[in-house]
Amino acid sequence: MQFKRSAIHLAQILVALAALVAAPARAQTRAHVSVAWGKVVRISKTTATLQVVVNPLLRRDSPIHNQVFEALRELNCDYVRFVPWLPYPKLGVAELAPPRAGKTSWNFSLIDPLTVDFLNATAAQGHSVVLNFSTIPEWMFETPKPAAFPSDPDRVDWDYEQGTELRDPTMKQVADYYARLVGWYANGGFTDEYGKWHASGYHYPIAYWEVLNEVDSEHQMSPEFYTRLYDAVVTAIHAVSPQTKFVGMALSAPSSEPDFFQYFLNPKNHLPHTPLDMISYHFYATPSAQEPIAAWPYTFFAQADGFLNVVHYIESIRKRLSPSTRTDIDELGSILPYDTAAHMVRPIPHFYWNLSGAMYAYLYARLTRLGIDVVGESQMVGYPTQYPSVSMVNWTTGRPNARYWVLKLLHDNFAPGDKLVETGYGTSAIYAQAFITRDAKRKVLLINKRNRPAVISLPGAAGAHEDYVNQETGSTGIGSANLVSDDVVLGGFEVTVVTLP
Repeated sequence: MQFKRSAIHLAQILVALAALVAAPARAQTRAHVSVAWGKVVRISKTTATLQVVVNPLLRRDSPIHNQVFEALRELNCDYVRFVPWLPYPKLGVAELAPPRAGKTSWNFSLIDPLTVDFLNATAAQGHSVVLNFSTIPEWMFETPKPAAFPSDPDRVDWDYEQGTELRDPTMKQVADYYARLVGWYANGGFTDEYGKWHASGYHYPIAYWEVLNEVDSEHQMSPEFYTRLYDAVVTAIHAVSPQTKFVGMALSAPSSEPDFFQYFLNPKNHLPHTPLDMISYHFYATPSAQEPIAAWPYTFFAQADGFLNVVHYIESIRKRLSPSTRTDIDELGSILPYDTAAHMVRPIPHFYWNLSGAMYAYLYARLTRLGIDVVGESQMVGYPTQYPSVSMVNWTTGRPNARYWVLKLLHDNFAPGDKLVETGYGTSAIYAQAFITRDAKRKVLLINKRNRPAVISLPGAAGAHEDYVNQETGSTGIGSANLVSDDVVLGGFEVTVVTLP
C-alpha cells in the first residue's frame, strides 16, 4: 500500500526545518551523506524475511486470521520461519501421548489449519520456508510424572516443557517423530509406530527444516547432546524428504555460547555426510524496566551494535570450521521488559513500532555488509501475554504496523545480488547505506535513529523518488514522494529508501 506525502505532512516538514534552524545545536540532526558509487564493498547475499510463531490469534476462528495471512502473502518473502512452540501443546505437538497397546495418539486436527494456512501463503506461492516444530512430545523425556497440558488449546501453558534426558538414549524415537511430521506435510502421510498408514494428502515443498529452537535454554541441551540429536533427526528426515535442507541450533543467547558454535560447526563432531546447511541464532534489544522511555533509542541501537560484535566473532568461527555453512539470524526484534505479564502493565507508545522497525532496518543493512544470508524479523503476531511488543500487526485489528512496513520496504527494494558501495554519513544519529541494485538502480537506505527530525544532504537527490515508513504512515503503509532538493527530511525513527534518477 503506497501513500503520497500529504500537504499536511509537507507543512510538518517545513515546521521541522524551521525548528531545526531555531533550536539549540544539541537538538539538531544534520548530516551529509557521501557515496563513492564506484567503490563496491560487498555483493549482497542477504534476504530480509520474518518468522510466524503459532498462537491462538492465527487460528481460523480468530477475528484477525484473514488479515494476518493476507498480509503474510503480500510480503512475498522467502525463508519464512514457522514455529509451533511450547506454550500451546495442542497447537504444536502432534502426538501428545505415547503409543500403547497397538494405538497411537497422532492428531493433526488443530495443527493442520495453522500449518496449511501458512504453507498456502508461502510455499504454495513458490517461496521457501523454514519449518520448526520446536516442541518434542514431553513423554519422550524422563520426568517424575507425565507432563500435563490444558484441554483448552488456546490456554497458555508454560510448564509443558520438562526433562533433560530422553527415555530413548538412541534418539531414534525423537528422530522418527520428526520424520513422520515431515512425511505428513511433504509426502501425503506416514506410517505410524504400529505400521498403520495415516494419509494427509499434502505434498508441500519443505525447503528447510530447523532442528528445535533455542536449545541452549529449552531442555538445557549441551552442544554434544544437541549435535547427536541433530544428526539423528537430519538422518531420519532425509530418508523421507531428500531434498530438504537443515538449519541448526537456533540459539537464544549466542554471546554466551561460544562452545556451541565451536562444537556444532566442526564436521568432525557429526556423523559422516551429515549436512551443515545453515545455522541460526537470535537477538532482541530489551531496555530495563527502570529505564526512562526517552533512553530506549540509545539502548536499542547500543545493544544492536553489541550484537553485531557477537556476529563478527561467530563468523570467524564459522569461516574457520565450516565455511560453506550459511547463516539465518531468524529472530531479530525488541522485547519490552513487561511483555510477559498477564495484562499490559504499561501501554506501548506509538513511536515504539517505528523505533523497533528502524533498528531492524539498521541490523539488516549492517548484517548485509557482514555477508549474513537471512535476516528474519520477529514476529508476525504477538499480543498481551504473548510478547505484544514483538508483533508486526495490531493484535486487535490485524492491520500491519510500522515493523511490518519496514520489512516490506526493505524486501521490495533490496535483495541478494545488489552491490553495496562505500557510504559516509558523519553522525551516529543516522545510518546510511547506498546500493546499486540488480537492475542497475542507485538507491540509498536512510535510517533516523533518533525521535527527532533529521535533515540529510544527499547529493543528486533533487528529482529523486523516496519511499518511506514514518510515524505518520506506520499503521497504514509505505509513503512515497518526489524530492525537490538535495535535502531529505526524515521524521523520528523514519526509514527511507531514496531512488536516485
